[in-house]
This record gives sequence, C-alpha cells and structure tokens, in this order.
Amino acid sequence: MDYRTQNPTQPNSTHGITFAQLSGLGQDEQQHNGTEQQQRVSLPVGEMEIKKARDTLQKYKDGKRNLETRIVNNEQWWKRRHWEQMRSEKSVSASGVKEPEPTSAWLFNCLANKHADAMDNAPEPTILPREAGDQDEAKMLSSIIPVILEQNGFEQTYDDVWWYKLKHGCGVYSITWSPRKHNGLGDIDIRRADLLNLFWEPGCMDIQKSPNLFYVTMQPNASLERAYPQLRGKLSGSTLDVAKYVYDDTVDTSECSAVVDWYYKIEDGQGRTVLHCAKFVNDVLLMATENEPERYPNGLYDHGEYPFVFDVLFPEEGTPAGFGYIDICKDPQAYIDLLGQAILENALVASTPRWLVRDDADFDEEAFADRKKTFIRAGQSLAADSIQQVSVPPLSGTYVDYLNFKITELKETSGNRDVSTGGTTSGATAASAIAAMQEAGSKLSRDMLKAAYRAYSKIVRTCIELVRQFYTVPRAFRIIGEAGALKFVQYQNTSLQAQTVGAIYGGGDTYRLPEFDIEVSAQKASPYTKMSQNEMALNFYQLGFFSPQNTDQTLACLEMMDFDHKDDVTRTIQKNGTMSERLQQISALLVQMTSEYRPELLPQIQQVLAQSGVITEIAQNAQTTSDGVPIDVQNMNRLGGDEEKKESNITKNARTRVAESTQPR
Repeated sequence: MDYRTQNPTQPNSTHGITFAQLSGLGQDEQQHNGTEQQQRVSLPVGEMEIKKARDTLQKYKDGKRNLETRIVNNEQWWKRRHWEQMRSEKSVSASGVKEPEPTSAWLFNCLANKHADAMDNAPEPTILPREAGDQDEAKMLSSIIPVILEQNGFEQTYDDVWWYKLKHGCGVYSITWSPRKHNGLGDIDIRRADLLNLFWEPGCMDIQKSPNLFYVTMQPNASLERAYPQLRGKLSGSTLDVAKYVYDDTVDTSECSAVVDWYYKIEDGQGRTVLHCAKFVNDVLLMATENEPERYPNGLYDHGEYPFVFDVLFPEEGTPAGFGYIDICKDPQAYIDLLGQAILENALVASTPRWLVRDDADFDEEAFADRKKTFIRAGQSLAADSIQQVSVPPLSGTYVDYLNFKITELKETSGNRDVSTGGTTSGATAASAIAAMQEAGSKLSRDMLKAAYRAYSKIVRTCIELVRQFYTVPRAFRIIGEAGALKFVQYQNTSLQAQTVGAIYGGGDTYRLPEFDIEVSAQKASPYTKMSQNEMALNFYQLGFFSPQNTDQTLACLEMMDFDHKDDVTRTIQKNGTMSERLQQISALLVQMTSEYRPELLPQIQQVLAQSGVITEIAQNAQTTSDGVPIDVQNMNRLGGDEEKKESNITKNARTRVAESTQPR
C-alpha cells in the first residue's frame, strides 16, 4: 500500500492530452496556448530545447536503423513478397522466360496458428484489493474496466497487436487520455502503436528507463494548419525522415509533415518522477506541459510513466523490441521455396519436348513445331540422325526428401507441429495418446500467452491510474450484475483518491492511496473448452457431488482435483452441507413433536421428508408410509441414477486436458 506523509495534489480537472493522431486539444485551446507562449519570455521548453530534442531524436533514429530495416523486410515476408529480396540479378533467362518463383505459405500458417491460440484465450481482468476496505471498489473496477476496454474496441486492438507481435517480435499498446471523447467529457483511449514511429535511447531494454521517448506521425499539412494557425507558411517540407513500409498502393507523403510527441521524465523536489510532453513540428513548438504548471501540476499523467506498453515475443539484449517468428523461420521458408523452384523448373523443362536439329536437316521446322500439323514435308537429305530429342533426367527423390525435411524443420522450430493443429502423422490413434501429444505440443502457446497476460496487466493498471486521475464526475456504466442481470451504475474516482489514515509515522497527516492487484484469466473463447467445462459440471451432478449428504466425501475428492473456479464449487458444496445440517435438525424436531402430539400424521411427515431428500435418524427409525409400505429412501435421494456411460473416463479426461492445454494457469 502506498502511504504518503504529505498532502497529495488532488486532480480537479478532466483535461488531458492525447498526442499524435490519438487526440489533441481543441482549436480554441490551441490558439490560446500559442498566443500565451508568445507572450512569455522565459519558458522551460523553448526553441533551444526543441532543437536539442531534434538532435536527440536523430541520434535515437540512427541507433534504431537496423530494427526498422528488419521490420520493413519482415512485412514483405508476411505478404509472401520475399522473392523480391531473394531474387538474383539474373531472374529472367536469356530467352525471356521468367523463372518460377513459388511462395509456399508454411510460414504464414505458423503465424496464423499462433494467432488463433491467442484469440481463443483472450484475456479478461479481475481486480483484487490489497486492503479489506477496498473490496467494494475492486469489485466495481472489475465490472467497469471491461466496459471501458469494450468501448475502445480492445478486442480488435488485441488482434492487431498480436499480428504485429508475431511478425516483428513486439506489439505496442498506447494508453492515453482523449479529452475529445464523449462530447468533450474525455475518456481513456487504447490503440496500437507502430514501432517504426517510436524512438527510444539505444541499448535500453525497459522503455520506462529511457530518458526520452519520441512518437512521430505523418499528418497532412492542411489539417495541421487548420488546427495550429501558427504553422501557416512553415510547412514547406518535413525535415525528418520516417521509415516506411513497402505499400502495394502509392502512398504520397509529399504534402505531409512529421509531428513529434516528445515525452520525457524529470525529478521534482519531492523525489517523484514527473512525466512531461512537448509537441512540435519541424522547429515550431505547438504545446508543452512543462510550460503550463498551473494546468499540469503533476505533469502529463499522475502515474509518471510513458503511456506505452511493450508486449515482447522473444526478448533480445539491448533493445525493448525483441524478435518474432519471421526472424526465426524465414531461412527455412527461403530454402523451401528455393527447392520448390528447382523442382518446378525441372518439371517444366522435362514436360516441354525439345529437339537437337542438325544444320543440314532438310525439313520444315515451323510445321514440326506446330502440333496441329498432320503432315510435315521433308527433303531427300533428311537422315535418321538429323533430329534428336533432348532427354531431361528427372531429379532424384533425395531432393524431394530434403524439401520435406526443410518443411519439418520449420514446423519443429516454430512449434507448429501437426499435433498442435489437431492432426497426427505418427500413427497414434488412441484419444489419450493424441491428447498427451497435443498438450505437450502447446507449451510454446502457453508461454506466449503468459507473456501477453503480463502486458495486459500493465494495460489494466494504467487504465486504473487514468480513472483515478480523470474520472472526477459521475459516469454511467452498464455492467453485468449477479446471475447475469443487467445493472446500471454511476461511478467516479472519489474512492480512488488519497485517504487520510492519521499520523502513523509522527508529524503531519499520512495518506493512503488505494492500490490493487490484477489477476488475468482466459475468456474461454473456444467452443470446445466451454463444452468440456459444461460436461464436467454435469458429471459432478450425476456423481452426487452436490448432494448434501455427500458433502464430506465431495470435499475430500475436490481437495485432490485441479480445475478453474474450483474455489467457487467448493464454497457452494460447503454451503449446501451447512443447509443440510440445519434441515436435519429442524426435521428431527418436527418428527419428534409430531410423534408426541400428532402421531397419526407421522407417516405423512416421513413421506414428505423422504421425498425431499432430508433424512434424519428419527425419520429412519420409522420408514413406512401410512399404508405400511417401506420407503426406499436411498433410491429417492440418489441423484443422476446409474446411466450407462457412453465413453470411458480416460477419453473424457484426455479431451479435457486438450481443451485446457493452451490456457495459462
């Protein structure tokens, strides 16, 4: 828990800044800021600071050149345009016939399967309190944070970031405050950021450790001049070159300028890290939070962190970006296509008849080449050896085997084996054997998902901090209440602000800032996973797990089991057992009083208790109806019966393990 021995600054404004294309100030505010900056004489951020920032940005860009080249090349591999990089200078034969350039999709299939695993286990947050007094607030945040994510279209953003992460090794989320949302009320904005537009200190592995962070976007000059009148006549051309992808369409950026969002951190006099941001085009400053201390007393955001979260696939020393599956698998993919090219070329040459003709051969060559000609005229000097067919020996099967070997290498390297995609070529036919292989083959997917969940936790934590800072007025949310019922609530950040706890360290008052832990779980998007969970619940019911008289045996069985939401099932069974004990006591008292005061009603009471499943020692002593017929109490209370099992428990357990194999624990 965060305790502070000073009066914290309470945010009392809903204004925030979202930079680049994420959001921005209104036009009136921008004009006001520009006029105000011109009137001031000594501001913390001026023309000299902007020039130094540009020099720093250029240094960062030079240190990131190799990464930019790799990202642009990887995008070509993803689009299966890699022959443009692999093609030799002599790609066309002397006869003008273009060599075959096959582009198999083994690498594409690898990335598609990894992406499918990620989307089948999309995350959802559960926010847990660190102190007992914050339980209600944690429960409310657990309901409204998913709504905020849904309003931002986070599922699509998560989808896009995963594609980017698999291709280039790192996906980046931008979590900012947009003052333009909800008609000026403002709200959280979550989007995907491109690594080509981000620049950090070379050699830094943690993006939060970089002293500066630059986010650069290309925006049309006309739009910039409308939004910032001080830019008119100063946007003749961009002085900053940003790396670009090789687009299929013609993308003209000649009438665009590079807009730079410069994030930097400074230490204030109280030992806190304060985040500031300046926005400039060329050498023209558009705004700077450090120049407006009355509006940004705690910097841009109170949490003091860069508003970017990096989700790395495979880490690499000296960079926060890492590398992806294309970097690993493009070499096997290249040789797969090169071998395929050689085999196809041999097949094309062998399937096209060619002939050697002697110089003195006396026949009509054009008629001979025309397959529609029935008769071909020849002279008297045509001999048997005047024309001879060129025979092309077929390639050895060794080359085909080597091609299959490279395909297997790509599968093994990427962890995209046949069993991971639902098939098997090893001859295994038993369900348990296939399930075991699939579970072992999904270790890489589980590892990737755990890393993505850690990044997701940072996103949720940043959202909570933005809620703490900017939700100063009540907002309406539609949430899912108990039993799945819709519930409409009002929420603001009052309970998230610093709270007085007294002078526990002596001196002035001490303030407690509510903090929370983030627990991430899979949404179980896979239909098969949901089916297996439902089957497990039905099996519990059929085995009598929820029967009150079996509480002790059921709890002992659950103690040895491991499955999702086990604690909820255990609590339900314990509650049923407690209710059963109370009913037993009431039933015993009822039977005793009936025997003493209304004995003629005793058979009827016993019948009702037996049919209700409530068995007491007193009721068992007289298990007869009014007609003297014995009551089979055990048969009446047995749940589920002895239905014939349609498949063995081994197969059911195997299928359950497969369904859960790609879910991180």
